[in-house]
Amino acid sequence: MVLRRVVVTGLGALTPIGNNIQEYWNGLINGVSGAAPITYFDASKFKTQFACELKNFNAEDFLDRKEARKMDRYAQYAMVASDEAVVDAGFNFEKLDKDRVGVIWGSGIGGLETFQIEMLNFAAGDGTPKFNPFFIPKMISDIAGGHISIKYGFRGPNFTTVSACASSTNAIIDAFNYIRLGHADAMITGGSEAAVTIAGMGGFNAMHALSTRNDDPKTASRPMDKDRDGFILGEGAGALVLEEYEHAIARGANIYCEIGGGGMSADAYHITAPHPDGLGAKNVMLNCLRDAGLQATDVDGVNMHGTSTPLGDMAESKAILHVFGEHAYTMNLNSTKSMTGHLLGAAGAVETISSILSLKHGLVPPTINHFTDDENIDAKLNFTFNKVQKREMNVVMSNTFGFGGHNACVLVKKLEI
Repeated sequence: MVLRRVVVTGLGALTPIGNNIQEYWNGLINGVSGAAPITYFDASKFKTQFACELKNFNAEDFLDRKEARKMDRYAQYAMVASDEAVVDAGFNFEKLDKDRVGVIWGSGIGGLETFQIEMLNFAAGDGTPKFNPFFIPKMISDIAGGHISIKYGFRGPNFTTVSACASSTNAIIDAFNYIRLGHADAMITGGSEAAVTIAGMGGFNAMHALSTRNDDPKTASRPMDKDRDGFILGEGAGALVLEEYEHAIARGANIYCEIGGGGMSADAYHITAPHPDGLGAKNVMLNCLRDAGLQATDVDGVNMHGTSTPLGDMAESKAILHVFGEHAYTMNLNSTKSMTGHLLGAAGAVETISSILSLKHGLVPPTINHFTDDENIDAKLNFTFNKVQKREMNVVMSNTFGFGGHNACVLVKKLEI
């Protein structure tokens, strides 16, 4: 069968460095760090006392107060970002076949704060089970996609992908496939996460996954730097409207780019550590190129998973050299997690959006907070350290890797009429 072409016609973002697409892009190209001391709870006894929280965000500025109270923060974030993307797409709802529009969302953890609150309340009581009737509907990981479809009446395919930090990239790939296989005309996709909580910070600290640079939070996320010591927990959401090309053209939609392909793989190695030689990372990029029908030399840049962990950055760098060979030295590599922190299940969505905006604007956001080269990482690779770089970008890949060895990669390219 002939696969249909898929384009991007709407974007929405809610991030630690900007509460909409324009603010997010401004933060990226200006090298803004979203890290700061935690304000959501008293973190003074935690190993890590900082995170990349949202700034100046009030859900009731966007959502009805009663409705907002029925949602965990991760679902609130999903609603805000998806609304920006849907408005950006400019649908005529009177003509739109809502049976052919679906929602595939991603979240690695879902309603962690809701679960935490209910369990703490129960533990503080006398053992009598008194739970909020919205406890389960607020907590479950699929509810964000449900809320989005209910708001707009989208009756097409609807589910949530969970693959830890690869969740929203998997969601984008699934949405891409549903459209190109003819099961939908348009899909709202992306991901959201709100794990900056007592349980989230405590759990990741127990794994020794987070940076403990409490004396200097803004420079703590240091991908590829010799002195990196872990990732910074971030929160927020990214949303994209994917649409079948002819459907978008017929309604005169603004098209950002084309989704060229998607790749998936497993490390099959360890529950948290990456394969030391980047085997899964290598395979996922090769699979993505194969799906897109492109050569390694066609790629201009890679938005790396680049979490600022000692093992992860090194393994991914090895994988890039394996896949791209000498061409790797001509590419722009970057890690926007140096600014946003790690949004876990939402990371793939916000980083795919960054890649799309690089295509549009001809600018590569920097990998900030680089001070010292790591002798274990090839210094000839251009990691776009510290300053934005101008470059015409035609093809960009975005990597996301999750605990459990889940790897996903999406390729975006300029539209060829």
